Amino acid sequence: MRIGGKDKTSRVVRYGINQPALSSIGSLGYMAFDGKPAQDRRIQKTMNLLHGALGALIREKPYDEIVLKEILDRANVGRSTFYMHFRDKDELLVSSIRDMLGSVDAPGEAPSAGRLSERILRFSLPVFEHIYEHRRGGAALMGTRGRAIIHEQLQKVVAEQIAEDVRKRLQGRQKAASQIPPDLLVQFVASTFIVVLNWWVESRNPLPPKEAHALFRALTTPTLAAAFE
Repeated sequence: MRIGGKDKTSRVVRYGINQPALSSIGSLGYMAFDGKPAQDRRIQKTMNLLHGALGALIREKPYDEIVLKEILDRANVGRSTFYMHFRDKDELLVSSIRDMLGSVDAPGEAPSAGRLSERILRFSLPVFEHIYEHRRGGAALMGTRGRAIIHEQLQKVVAEQIAEDVRKRLQGRQKAASQIPPDLLVQFVASTFIVVLNWWVESRNPLPPKEAHALFRALTTPTLAAAFE
């Protein structure tokens, strides 16, 4: 996800960001005792340190006020090592989002037509639950501009996931004259999620995560059903 910021008087929203470990990358290096290449384990450790440092800092100050040096100092990772994996802190944030969404993307059998919308929208409830948990605990402060950047990045990652599901569903099908263009469908679902998320975050008395998710489903499921008839 990305993030920026206004001045310190900007209204803040309280929630955090998940810090899951990234999967190992590549197959370089010697094998460790657990059977994983030592190089892979070192890379994974570096990723975990960077994700953890960013997550901790987000709980302490608005994202847009965080500078790269703070992340590197907190993670005890060198600048050259960081640039081997990421261009900037926004790209590090995006990798955290992808990993969070990937953790709820359990592989399984191809969904039936009736369950396709549930599969496409599967990212929604975990995101609402995660944000709700951290907001209730006052775990993070996020400036208005910072939230906008994070949500912009979230929308991009969500759109990528939705696009892959839509592509698989439409693969090999003849295009009907009335069919909703796939790219429009993807952007509609992803942008609607962010609209609902923003409304929910800004609410003084936010709905429980399941109700927010149900609202998002109510807005998007009919369009998905029509698209895949």
